[in-house]
Amino acid sequence: MNDKQKKPQKLKARLPRGFVDRAADDIRAVNEMTAKIREVYEHYGFDPVETPLFEYTDALGKFLPDSDRPNEGVFSLQDDDDQWMSLRYDLTAPLARHVAENFNEIQLPYRTYRAGYVFRNEKPGPGRFRQFMQFDADTVGAPGVQADAEMCMMMADTLEALGIKRGDYVIRVNNRKVLDGVLEAISLGGDDKAGQRLNVLRAIDKLDKFGPEGVSLLLGPGRKDESGDFTKGAGLDQKQIDKVLFFVGIRDYAESAGRLAELVAGTSKGAEGVEELNFIGALVTSAGYGSDRIKIDPSVVRGLEYYTGPVYEAELLFDVTNEKGEKVVFGSVGGGGRYDGLVSRFMGQPVPATGFSIGVSRLMTALKNLGKLGASAVIEPVLVTVMDGDVEAMGRYQKMTQQLRAAGIRAEMFQGNWKKFGNQLKYADRRGCPIAIIQGGDERAQGVVQIKDLVEGKRLSGEIEDNASWREARVAQETVPEADLVAKVREILAAQAEDRKRADNAQ
Repeated sequence: MNDKQKKPQKLKARLPRGFVDRAADDIRAVNEMTAKIREVYEHYGFDPVETPLFEYTDALGKFLPDSDRPNEGVFSLQDDDDQWMSLRYDLTAPLARHVAENFNEIQLPYRTYRAGYVFRNEKPGPGRFRQFMQFDADTVGAPGVQADAEMCMMMADTLEALGIKRGDYVIRVNNRKVLDGVLEAISLGGDDKAGQRLNVLRAIDKLDKFGPEGVSLLLGPGRKDESGDFTKGAGLDQKQIDKVLFFVGIRDYAESAGRLAELVAGTSKGAEGVEELNFIGALVTSAGYGSDRIKIDPSVVRGLEYYTGPVYEAELLFDVTNEKGEKVVFGSVGGGGRYDGLVSRFMGQPVPATGFSIGVSRLMTALKNLGKLGASAVIEPVLVTVMDGDVEAMGRYQKMTQQLRAAGIRAEMFQGNWKKFGNQLKYADRRGCPIAIIQGGDERAQGVVQIKDLVEGKRLSGEIEDNASWREARVAQETVPEADLVAKVREILAAQAEDRKRADNAQ
């Protein structure tokens, strides 16, 4: 028997499936984007609110699509008081809880926005993550569809504020009441048909992905995909399928409104839904939003079950290249709708509400494709190098660094192994530092510093062929009194900014 202790296994660094680390460029891009979104929301009179990442599981409810078990699709844990809590899967259900809990203190209509991470306990895939950011805006306590029309207009204004021009996006609007009317007209009304109705909704939601033929199979017997996997259909007959496909196939609402009204005539909600769609269309047109920006489109379904009236989706229309090298339309970057029953679950009384959610990560990808994000305006820090490690020298280096920071200049003092000076300049190069500050013993005795313009030095280095010429030329480097340090650094940074501006204009 070997009594020697086994060497402990080194812990393996590994990222959980479906989650990603975020680098500085992505974080700054998101901050830039959300600041523009926030400005539009504030302009419309919305105020921020924040809810926690966790909610009691029963408060979240069961609204996720494609879930066959209670609360499937969420991350849950049991607290020490035996109550189940779950990470929020969207920002709407927590808002409903917040409104109900603070109903007496909230001024209705309650107009609010919030950004934050949401979590889905689903199988991850390409571009499909278990944690992602949403940015929502909601109006609670406004029963009229003018609130829904305003949401659609705010979505359009938000996309334009982010630099997406007209013709590259459209806000598509439908009404779940109309769809409910269609389902009732084909004998799928009533509580006993709830499961079959949900299957129809899921099938319609795949229209962009599978086209009318694929949706027809999903509405009928079922569909087998390329891998051989079979998805059971909703079990409709051909007559029922034809009516559903007519509804979702409407492209010119004005031309088809009459026939649609006939289809839902006599149903409990259908006619009301058509009237609401017409009202929204009239409102947005009066406000100057034509069908090129906001369009009535019956193919919009929205997957979540809590929608009760108008639903809307922001779709980007330009082409991007997917992972297979194919040109595809970018598609949806957000959406929402009316959810009059969500707050009411807690209240025992009707509380109307409507709102929409932007998928921040997906929209950021779209903006990068358009060249609207990704070119970070953040300048890397000026590097104060370290030549000597004694207390006096270190004190001077730190003082210079603080002087630059106090002047609003991003700066850092080198904190690595200062004895290998060449590594400090390598660090500055890899970091992208614009300037290096150098002061050895001789310079300190004279009360001066060397300032090295690293951007100009890199540009000129290609024009000098040998080290002797480099040393003789002292490229892009000059010596100034310590008292002139801040002014000289500002001068060099301004010259670099002017060079970048000229380069951008030349493109």
